[in-house]
Amino acid sequence: MTESYQYRLSELAVADLERIYAYGICNYDVSQADLYYYEFFQMFQKIAENPFLFQTIDHIRPGYRRCLCGRDHIYFRINGQIIEIMAIIGSQSLELWLP
Repeated sequence: MTESYQYRLSELAVADLERIYAYGICNYDVSQADLYYYEFFQMFQKIAENPFLFQTIDHIRPGYRRCLCGRDHIYFRINGQIIEIMAIIGSQSLELWLP
């Protein structure tokens, strides 16, 4: 029997989703922005189903893992039975998030 996890988005991750969605609307169209937005929630569910499948990134932030979704990375950590989605960052913005 596999463990069951739930996921929760941090305030920063919610802000990241809003930024990504706004970018999609401005640079593509609403339907494309919607598709990409919902891909994140499908990926959050996949992470919750098997969080240990994804790469550890202790060299960036101890205890964190990351997952690629489209052109962005989802950074998360496991806290008991909760997957905490901490940030969603494109590679061009990673240096802003590094410690």
